[in-house]
Amino acid sequence: ARKFADYDTSVLICGPSGVGKELFAQGIHNSSPRKNSPFVAINCAALPESLIESELFGYAPNAFTGAHARGKKGLIREAHGGTLFLDEIGDMPLTLQARLLRVLSEHEVLPVGALRPEPVDLRVISASHRDLAAEVAAGSFRQDLYYRLNGLVLDVPPVRARADLAWLIGRIAAATEEKVTFTPAAMQLLLAHGWPGNVREIINTCELCAALSDGAPVAPEDLPTDIATPRPVVSAEPALLRLLQECGGNVSAAARRAGIDRSTFYRRMQRVGQG
Repeated sequence: ARKFADYDTSVLICGPSGVGKELFAQGIHNSSPRKNSPFVAINCAALPESLIESELFGYAPNAFTGAHARGKKGLIREAHGGTLFLDEIGDMPLTLQARLLRVLSEHEVLPVGALRPEPVDLRVISASHRDLAAEVAAGSFRQDLYYRLNGLVLDVPPVRARADLAWLIGRIAAATEEKVTFTPAAMQLLLAHGWPGNVREIINTCELCAALSDGAPVAPEDLPTDIATPRPVVSAEPALLRLLQECGGNVSAAARRAGIDRSTFYRRMQRVGQG
C-alpha cells in the first residue's frame, strides 16, 4: 500500500466487515500526493438504489420532480482532485456499474438530466467483503469494471489471523481518551478471543474498558463477559488454521493452497470461532 500511494493505480481492498478497510484507504490517500485534496467515502450498500444515481453522479437543475433548482454536484465530482473511496462496491447495482465504468474510462461524469459531461480527476479505491472474482463468475458484477478496479488487491485478514494482534490491541488501547492498559492475564484473554467484530470490536472493547477502569490497568474481571469467560473452541478445521499461519495471515494465499475460494475459507474459520 505504501509503495502504491504515490501512483494513481486503482486499489481494491478485500476483507471481512470491521477489519478497517476504510482506514487503509484513508492511509493510502494521506500518504499520496492527493493528501491535501478531498477524500470522499461512499458506502454503496447504504445508499438506497433509488437515490444512488443522483448521489453519485449529481443532477442538473430541475432534472426531475423534487430536484433542487440549482442542481447537485454529486459525490464523484466532490472528490475531484482527490480520492474516491467506494466501500462495499460489490453491492452496487449492475446498471450503475456501467455508468461508473464510463467515469473511470473517460474521466468525466454526466449528471442526471445534463447534456454535457463534466471532467473529473480522481484516484479510486474500492473495498468489498465479497469475493468479487466469484461475483464476476456468477454474473452479478461486471468483469470489465472488476479489472478496472483491481490494479492492486490488498487482502486485509480478520483480526484473529493477524500476527501483530497484541500490538494492534495495544495501539488501539493507547489511543483511547484514558489510555487503557491491560494486566498480563487480561491480555492473554484478549489474545485468545476470536474477535468476530474485528477491529471495530477491539475499539468498542477498549472504549468500554476505558470508561470502567478509572485509570487502573484492566484485569480479567473488568473485561466483557464474552472475553473474560471464552467459549471453548471446537477442534475442527485444524489444517486451515495451520495453512493460515504458514501463509503469514494471508487469507487469499491460504485459500489457494487449500483449493477453496476466499469466502469459503472465511466461513470455515468463522465456524470454529477464528474468523
